[in-house]
Amino acid sequence: MILYREALFGAALVVRGQCSTMQKEKLMKSLAGPLLVVAVVAALWTARDRLFTTAETFDDAATASSEASGELEILELGAQARKNLQLVAKAMRPADYWRTITIPGAVADRPGVSDRGVTSPAVGTVAAIHVYPGDTVRPGERLVTVQLFSEYLQSTQTQLFKASQEIALLQKDIDRLSTVANSGGIAGARLIELKNNVRRQETLIQAAKQELLNRGLSPAQVNQVVDGDFVSSIDVVAPPPRNIEAVAQPDSRPTVAQASLVIADKSNESLAYEIQSLAVELGQTVQAGQLIADLANHQHLYVVGHAFKREAGYLERAAQESHVMEIEFADDSAELWPSSEQVFQIRHLSNSIDPESRTFDFFVPLENQSRTYEKDGETFLVWRYRPGQRVRIHVPVEKMESVFVLPSEAVARDGPEAYVYRQNGDLFNQISVNILHEDRRHVVIAGDGSITPGTYIAQNAGASLRRVLKSQSASGEKPGVHVHADGTVHAAH
Repeated sequence: MILYREALFGAALVVRGQCSTMQKEKLMKSLAGPLLVVAVVAALWTARDRLFTTAETFDDAATASSEASGELEILELGAQARKNLQLVAKAMRPADYWRTITIPGAVADRPGVSDRGVTSPAVGTVAAIHVYPGDTVRPGERLVTVQLFSEYLQSTQTQLFKASQEIALLQKDIDRLSTVANSGGIAGARLIELKNNVRRQETLIQAAKQELLNRGLSPAQVNQVVDGDFVSSIDVVAPPPRNIEAVAQPDSRPTVAQASLVIADKSNESLAYEIQSLAVELGQTVQAGQLIADLANHQHLYVVGHAFKREAGYLERAAQESHVMEIEFADDSAELWPSSEQVFQIRHLSNSIDPESRTFDFFVPLENQSRTYEKDGETFLVWRYRPGQRVRIHVPVEKMESVFVLPSEAVARDGPEAYVYRQNGDLFNQISVNILHEDRRHVVIAGDGSITPGTYIAQNAGASLRRVLKSQSASGEKPGVHVHADGTVHAAH
């Protein structure tokens, strides 16, 4: 202020002309500095309002930016809130991930394995029916009883009985002549002849037994015929399940003895059939080879996929390289069944295209699970997978290396931006991520540093947490969230 007054006083003297020229010059030089200061101060005073307003505005913007990038990206969730949300966080680890295409399909019977048609082994009349559609039977259990009137079958039994009796007589002669034959002569030649006759009769007996087994008689019934008790009726029984390896290798043929096998051990529930239908009625005349009943054993099935021709290349590669696929079964109550470790791979592709759907089929073997229940003294069989059940088949087509994979519900969306939530105790920090691939169930995140190995990331409730953050950003509330007992969530007040 003193300089200001001196400058004004000096200026006044100059104006009034009360000084000499030298005094004037000396005075002006001494006043130059104070006048400059005065000018600067005056300029600053004039612009004070504009400068302070700008500074305040800048400070407000900086504060808002800090809030937007700092505390407003953080939620605080206590233990109860996390429990109500059923929130789960897991440590992330980079892994290889196969991008997949999804192809619809259905469960189907495996021809020649799952379905079994049982036929009449001989000509006769249906004398009794022991099962009905829907019943569960095991191998060896009776289906129907057929009263025989086949002349050929009767003559075969007669042939077997006579041959058995003839061998008995021949054996007596052999035993009688054995002692005499040691001395040589005619007895020795006769003994050789008798032994040759025995071998011929044994051949006839073996052929007759095989024929009777083929015609539906059991081994016990065949022995009954040998003893002279002819069989007038036969029981048509459920056959043993086909050997899956034998079906895959047609050269492996089950023997007749195997075909007549009766399974006594009932502990294996899969060794059972469901009666799909009966093709005969009581009193009906049936011919040899005529269908008696349709049985189903769903232990070995197919998952049949329906693909378009443009997907053939992916499927051929998956089949050739034995890629493991994931299959989703519609209406599958997995929690009611034991866990299954089976691996799904394509067995073969069809070379025909359906003219209506313009799709071709491919086949994936499926091993079924079963259990039984008792009702009114009867046993019923229940299968986990059933023909006609719809599926989604996820076929791997591209390998993505060193990526992070999260469930779809872990990711929150806001326009083109995607976010996940990193846990640190009770705090959940929102992180922007780059999505490489996603489908209905998974999201694949690039390993670009946004997530580091070992970081705990919330596996669900991403959309709910994002809604709370947006609500807090609009209201300026302190970070935090309140979760109701029913799991619904809103910003804390």
